[in-house]
Amino acid sequence: MVNHSARLVLAATAALATQTVLGQAFDDAWRQRRQKMVDEEVVASGVRNARVIEAMRAVPRHEFVTPDQRQYAYFDMCLPIGERQTISPPFMVASMTERLDPQPTDKVLEIGTGSGYQAAVLSRLVKDVYTIEIVEPLARRAAVTLRRLGCYNVHTRTGDGYAGWGQYAPFDKIIVTCSPEDVPRALIDQLKEGGRMIVPVGKGYQQTLYLFQKREGRLVTEALEPTMFVPMTGGAASAPSPAAVGRLLVNGDFEQPSRFADQPEAWYYVRQAKVDETSKAPSGQKCLTIKNAIPGRHSQALQAIGVDGRKVSRLDIDLWVRTADVKAGPTDDNQAMLLVSFFDEQRAPIGQAGVGYWSGSMTWTRQQGKLNVPRSARMAVVAIGLFGATGEISFDDVRSTAVAATETPLKR
Repeated sequence: MVNHSARLVLAATAALATQTVLGQAFDDAWRQRRQKMVDEEVVASGVRNARVIEAMRAVPRHEFVTPDQRQYAYFDMCLPIGERQTISPPFMVASMTERLDPQPTDKVLEIGTGSGYQAAVLSRLVKDVYTIEIVEPLARRAAVTLRRLGCYNVHTRTGDGYAGWGQYAPFDKIIVTCSPEDVPRALIDQLKEGGRMIVPVGKGYQQTLYLFQKREGRLVTEALEPTMFVPMTGGAASAPSPAAVGRLLVNGDFEQPSRFADQPEAWYYVRQAKVDETSKAPSGQKCLTIKNAIPGRHSQALQAIGVDGRKVSRLDIDLWVRTADVKAGPTDDNQAMLLVSFFDEQRAPIGQAGVGYWSGSMTWTRQQGKLNVPRSARMAVVAIGLFGATGEISFDDVRSTAVAATETPLKR
């Protein structure tokens, strides 16, 4: 016969066992999603460094986003983390880390802690990470998360990244995860001779990711690709202002000379795409062609634009499209189209609208659409591509024109 105390002990033991099993099940589910993300979005997109890939497999990205965003943690996309800041897409984190060439003995400075995710990835690859965040609530939250996850070689600080962290200089490597208009002088001075620094540099919504190497006290510069990061704050930073009205996209006809092999100027996060020379393009001699043979694989090009929903009621979209044997992918959103995603002042997503879907084969055809702009919008990302559909699609003369709001705005 079991007495009352024994029953309580048995019940508590059973409850603990159930919680342990459920916890392991949740962990396994997150782990499976993380491995799938690394396979499909990191490795498949070109990251080759085995140590970087293993770090990406090990660091739980869902621990670095807010609870309402966790369902999106293992999609290859930036996510809002509050305070008008975002966590970078996993591929960008992996790609920048690989290009930094982290070594086990390195001391690395990171400017822009954000959620702490980039620092956590680096912590598995180098000796010490020193990371600075100017937004105090983010710095505090990241420090707690990093400590909870056992990243004891990450040293956090609230401060202005423009000044670097001279107390622990020089650094073998420096990574900047926000965009200054120019590389801060302090970071150049604090980089060790022979060291590497990766920084997205630019004004407004046009930025370029650069790799710098310090040789004889000077920086040797390599432009890597167009990109889009939140602006660097502090120092002499100035945030981009949303445009009012007029044409917003840059290099929509893909005619601008490019510094990036087959990739177009001004467009970023380009996947499975290249600029084609053709005398049959509707505008000029070039177009952007995107090919994908693997259902569900990302295949697109993006460009950010400033859109102030208080001043703009509508985006008028106008473009030329050509397709060859395009087929929808395995999910509803794996469709060939032009997609506009709107974001509010905190960079949180607030809606999408698009032109398309396109399938099958067609010669060059003009496509148009009128997309309502949410009043709370301050930025939008225009994306063109297959988005997981298969086949081939070409784009040319892509235009997005902001139409001024009237006293009686369109319904949102």
